[in-house]
Amino acid sequence: MTQRLGVEDVLIVVDMQYDFLPGGSLAVAGGDEIVEPINALAHRFDNVVQTQDWHPAGHISFASTHPGAKPFELIELPYGPQVLWPDHCVIGTKGAQFSALLDIPHVQTIVRKGYRETIDSYSAFAENDHRTRTGLAGYLRERGLKRLFVCGLATDYCVAWTAEDAVDAGFEAIVIEDATRAIDNDGSLENAWTRMRAAGVGRTQIADFL
Repeated sequence: MTQRLGVEDVLIVVDMQYDFLPGGSLAVAGGDEIVEPINALAHRFDNVVQTQDWHPAGHISFASTHPGAKPFELIELPYGPQVLWPDHCVIGTKGAQFSALLDIPHVQTIVRKGYRETIDSYSAFAENDHRTRTGLAGYLRERGLKRLFVCGLATDYCVAWTAEDAVDAGFEAIVIEDATRAIDNDGSLENAWTRMRAAGVGRTQIADFL
């Protein structure tokens, strides 16, 4: 189905940062493959928002912060279950920077997430306690933006949580499936799509914009 874009549509480009690309500390397989498609998509939108993972050193989500823990273990924290990650997207490091190959000069705002040391944040709308808000919903409403197309990294974490929270906040959310790539550990990709379908998140392809 061809997507017809208008003034109420916005592209949300999630976490296209070096640490999530090949060679990064939390590289997502094939992450580099979607940079050019995202550039092409972005130039079809009048409105573009980016998100940026932005962690202090010693962040609670890092396995290195928990003695004896290993990356990708699941632990319980006060706000719920937490996957432990390799150190990534640390403030001030190259890994936290956006890929220099991104060509989206008309990005209108950047939402940084995960900068509080004691709580992780996947979604562009709320941290992982589902209470602490980023302010993105208010920004979008004030701009009159209602339909969100989500792409970037990674499908099963920050993309999925962003799309689900968008619907919860009253927006229409559609994931551009082949403009994302997944970590997919222990069935996380399948689980994410199951949750997104249940939440009412739509699904489309790059070809629908051409």
